[in-house]
Amino acid sequence: MLLDFEQPIAALEGKLQEMKNLAQDSQVDVSDAVKALEEKIKILKKETYANLTRWQRVQLSRHPERPYTLDYINGIADKFFELHGDRTVKDDKAMVGGFGEIEGRSVMFIGQQKGRNTKQRQLRNFGMANPEGYRKALRLMKMAEKFGKPIITLIDTPGAFPGLEAEERGQGEAIARNLKEMFMLKVPVICVIIGEGASGGALGIAIGDRVMMLENSWYSVISPENCSTILWRSWNYKEQSAEALKLTAKDMLQNKLIDGIIKEPLGGAHTEPEKMIRTLKKELIKLLDELEAMDSEDRIMTRIEKFSNMGVVLEG
Repeated sequence: MLLDFEQPIAALEGKLQEMKNLAQDSQVDVSDAVKALEEKIKILKKETYANLTRWQRVQLSRHPERPYTLDYINGIADKFFELHGDRTVKDDKAMVGGFGEIEGRSVMFIGQQKGRNTKQRQLRNFGMANPEGYRKALRLMKMAEKFGKPIITLIDTPGAFPGLEAEERGQGEAIARNLKEMFMLKVPVICVIIGEGASGGALGIAIGDRVMMLENSWYSVISPENCSTILWRSWNYKEQSAEALKLTAKDMLQNKLIDGIIKEPLGGAHTEPEKMIRTLKKELIKLLDELEAMDSEDRIMTRIEKFSNMGVVLEG
């Protein structure tokens, strides 16, 4: 799948392939021309992805070939045992979690999972969890705390499910309880926005000692489309909305709402998923080493202080 801003790159790559095919069929030496075109493509790629608009970053975060939560978990963990159910209503397939092992270290993985095809998307409810999903997540967090295991959450959701039945079962209460409980967890908590991080649906599993974002992910109170719909009663202003929301990883870091940015391969995580998984694994190990060295009470107080300072304005 090609995005609009990737068309010029694809056109040059098509010419490059034609040139290589011509050289192979006619035995003509075009090595210099091939080398020059490859260099041109490399420069164009760097310029393109270094100067993406906020809306273009949103588009990359939604690329259908981008790694999802279970892709990361299965790639990072040497072993993974998925756990199911909230012990009250049902097992929400939009929220996944379980114990995994990273180089001999047990951790609890939790995250939203999207689907690759129509059937999977219906099963996973497009990554939009119901209240039982957030209650399952909290159950797993409490289990991790009981056994003294660190928690890693992977956020990728367009928002919590907004259906009537979700509200009837206490969607707001479930998310609010998660926020309260996550502040007081005694074990290290690392949260990573790997794709979309929209509204309370993302925040419900995003209170951590370290909150990181992948380079082409986004994190905001509302999606650009919904913001455009509210303000202009049309989706046509989604690009303006994205700019106004300042929802990219760079924006979030500048506003001190996250703790760091994890670089993606040139072109996005979907271009080299295995490399992206290795990069994330390396970063997680480094953060786990750092957080496990801290006293649990110090971690809790630092966590509370970090989030309490967000949005504070001092007027002279």
